[in-house]
Amino acid sequence: MLGLCFFMKAGIVGLPNVGKSTLFNALTRSRKAEAANYPFCTIDPNVGVVTVPDDRAYVLKDIAKTKVVIPAVIEFVDIAGLVAGASKGEGLGNQFLANIRETDAIVHVVRCFEDPDVIHTMGSVDPVRDIEVITTELVLADLESVEKRLAKTQKLAKSGDKDAQAELAILEKLIPHLNAGKPANVLDCTDDEKKLLQFFQLLSAKPVLYACNVAESDLANAEANPFVQKVAAFVKAHHDAAYVPISARIEAELIDLSPEEAKEFLKDLGVTDSGVSNLIRGSYSLLGLQTYFTAGEKEVRCWTIKKGWKAPQAAGVIHTDFEKNFIKAEVVTYEDLVRLGSTAAAREAGKYRLEGKEYVFRDGDVALFKVGA
Repeated sequence: MLGLCFFMKAGIVGLPNVGKSTLFNALTRSRKAEAANYPFCTIDPNVGVVTVPDDRAYVLKDIAKTKVVIPAVIEFVDIAGLVAGASKGEGLGNQFLANIRETDAIVHVVRCFEDPDVIHTMGSVDPVRDIEVITTELVLADLESVEKRLAKTQKLAKSGDKDAQAELAILEKLIPHLNAGKPANVLDCTDDEKKLLQFFQLLSAKPVLYACNVAESDLANAEANPFVQKVAAFVKAHHDAAYVPISARIEAELIDLSPEEAKEFLKDLGVTDSGVSNLIRGSYSLLGLQTYFTAGEKEVRCWTIKKGWKAPQAAGVIHTDFEKNFIKAEVVTYEDLVRLGSTAAAREAGKYRLEGKEYVFRDGDVALFKVGA
């Protein structure tokens, strides 16, 4: 049986007219692999598989003397627009919240540009207010969910159920936190409490990356954009989250250009990227993912694993039998292999290591697995 292909989902959310759908459409149509089995494919109208930009794979391609690179991929979901009151079913609120529940992380697009031709549904451009609108709806939905759970848990806890008592303790800590308008992902928790929280499937517990959608003219110096500065300060203080400046409009204009034309277009604007590559990489990291490589004459392949996985689990994404029959992993770091220029030179220099079942894979490891029958 083939290994587990990671199609973890990042949901793209935002208020109407912030550039969310423009970004999704551009993202999913333009992120094609140079030579891969994973060009963009549409799973259904609002879900797309997107390749993760990783220049390391193309450096390894030259070392391995192959023409084929198969990149890592993640899924992006374009989630229905939201309005205030979504937690009570306003607009497409129920659909919005249900779709978020099915994702592993959230990319929250916030409008950081003025344009009289693009009306903001709330009357003015204010990205911090927009963030608070969506956060409030997620928190309110979570509060309703945990309050329903509380009564049942209290009964079980009184009967002496130890699991219920542990759950009750975290619920009693969580409810006042949510009542204060704070998302669950910034609740101060022990490791055991974090594991319990995962079972609640809370919307506001999902990790968030903020995509600051700026005008074309602002991208070259996006950090000077006052809207971006407000988002940066706010999410650091209130959400412990990262942000990425992007220009959805530029990305949309790049779709029909060749790679050479796209580079020239961006160069004229004073940038090397529209910000979407950073957004994809940021989303990949947000999902707790990392990449290891296999490199041979047939292909260079980027394998997606969760951070902290040990060698047998990493082998299992290639084929389930590799995990079951794992013996050893032969591993070299990407940096050592590139510095020495070839597999043979890396072996001669003693940079290949034999690792056993307890080895925790690191991002950028280049591996070859030894498995039993």
